Amino acid sequence: MSGSVLEALTSYTAMQCIPSDGCSLFLRVRASITLHEHLQGLEACTVSLDTQETQCQSVWVARASHQQQVGQQLQVYFGCFAVSVAQHLYVTLRTIPHFCGVQLDQKHLVEAGKLSYWVDRRRKAILVQVPRASGSPDYYVRLCHKRFTCEDVGAPVQVTANNVSRVVSLPYSQELPCLCLEGWSATPDAVRIQICPFENDTEALEVLWDTVYYQPGSQTLSWEPTCPVSGHVSLCWRPGPRASCRKLQQSSQLVHRRVQYPLVDTQPQLCLKFSTSWGSWVRCPFEQRRFPTPPTSRCTCVTGGSHSSLPANLHSRPAYSLQPQVTPQPPLPLPS
Repeated sequence: MSGSVLEALTSYTAMQCIPSDGCSLFLRVRASITLHEHLQGLEACTVSLDTQETQCQSVWVARASHQQQVGQQLQVYFGCFAVSVAQHLYVTLRTIPHFCGVQLDQKHLVEAGKLSYWVDRRRKAILVQVPRASGSPDYYVRLCHKRFTCEDVGAPVQVTANNVSRVVSLPYSQELPCLCLEGWSATPDAVRIQICPFENDTEALEVLWDTVYYQPGSQTLSWEPTCPVSGHVSLCWRPGPRASCRKLQQSSQLVHRRVQYPLVDTQPQLCLKFSTSWGSWVRCPFEQRRFPTPPTSRCTCVTGGSHSSLPANLHSRPAYSLQPQVTPQPPLPLPS
């Protein structure tokens, strides 16, 4: 059997948390292989270079699958191998039956300076496995919002060197792309480890566009980003529930900080459109008619590059070029 049957061996550390038993570290092993007629299965083993303790697991290849798919590539996942922080391991992968020279191996270090965590969405908390090393000082962990600097979300939690439990639960209120986990040793000028669990989370991105507010007194529509965002925001008009939102001219603004639109009427079809490198989102804050409607007057509104005379409660006046004007014409139907 050729050694090319075993194509790749990958190992990585993961943490499993059970509410009644706490959290534990494990090693996950994945193999990429090419199916061969004499291949019956695979065996993965870990050997601790410190204690010589050995753990092995076997995965068998179904004969029907093996006969029909000879020569095809296959991804094989093994179960979890129990490990501890700062442990040096020797990982091997062999075929069943074993053929001379057909073997993959690699060394793996369970990093002592790396934070392992698990997100408990039901309890809205992040469980952190604090690293432990021989003679290590106390350790601090915290949650923070990453802006220009990382701003505290609650007080940092101190884990003393003699703590039996090294698992810390950090509650959070919202899943945000800029919500980060930070850890550092209690030594002067210690390097801080920073992990942002939700930075690529689609649901966390959706939350960014929900912070839209309206002041009935000043008729001001505003939005303030909860995380740093680069892009543009503009007013747009949505003719129907599934229609695309038509951008209103002269309403585009950068979204680096708070965005405001004065003299905005509470129209259900008036929306905000956010355009960023992540994609585009539309929010229509007046769809549910939660806000009071200002007194009716007549004004000129720019919609899709054309002018139409509409009652003030049927459109928006976002910029100073769109101020109310007295016009003798009767109202026209809504733009379609």
